[in-house]
Amino acid sequence: MTIVFHYPRGIGYFANVEDLGTQIELVTNAQPPILQVSALRKSFADNHVLKDMTLDITKGEAVTIIGTSGCGKSLFFKCLQGLIAPDSGTILINGQNLRDLTTKERTDYERHRSVLFQYGGLFDSLKVWENICFLQTNLGDMPNEQAREIAVEKLAIVGLAADVCDLYPSDLSGGMQKRVGFARAIANDPEILFLDEPTAGLDPIMSNEICRFISESVSALGATTISISSDLNTVERISDRVAMLHDGHFVWDGPSDQLYSSGNECVHQFVNKLAVGPIAVGV
Repeated sequence: MTIVFHYPRGIGYFANVEDLGTQIELVTNAQPPILQVSALRKSFADNHVLKDMTLDITKGEAVTIIGTSGCGKSLFFKCLQGLIAPDSGTILINGQNLRDLTTKERTDYERHRSVLFQYGGLFDSLKVWENICFLQTNLGDMPNEQAREIAVEKLAIVGLAADVCDLYPSDLSGGMQKRVGFARAIANDPEILFLDEPTAGLDPIMSNEICRFISESVSALGATTISISSDLNTVERISDRVAMLHDGHFVWDGPSDQLYSSGNECVHQFVNKLAVGPIAVGV
């Protein structure tokens, strides 16, 4: 007899049970994906950047998109956030088509997702606490005193003291600005967290700290994390799954611990930094 277990990520386990005379198939209650991308396409004149993008992400997963410079990672990111409309295909957020959201539904989506920008993206004219709680205070539903309390709480998570609240971004080092940016990204306890090159420009020690903040905070929030990163150490530390983008579509999608044993030629060339392979190297 064979028992088959189906899990949300498509992993099957098989066991032979000799003392039962019938075959039984057990299926767990798989959650529908929080995000479903199907046949997504985006072109600029004759430049077909995204050709056929299909990806499902389950609630609570940490998925990182990798690929060479200019392959379309950032464009795909912007499509997922609703900043750029694709030419065709669908993006479903909790079963709702992102393109069809009403103004109220889109505002609700904005409230429940957040972004860590590659270069911090802090407003120079605002104090740190105002940057961290910019969304809450500008939606008009949170008094300043409460916003400052939240800022202090989130700064503590990223290892910064409360007195940083009253500084301006120009008073901070690059590493501190990145930490403030992450504090802002988790200030609204997001359901979906987008991370754009979270360790770009940081030294190895600070990169490790940012990875630790991401792992601990995302775990505590139960957030779904979608990242793009060119730092393979970061990719391995913050990801459950990795998807490789090449020539307008995903050529590999698998667990992060299989990144160096994927069996995929594009992934092999990319992670081993090889000049020879299916990925053309421009000079």
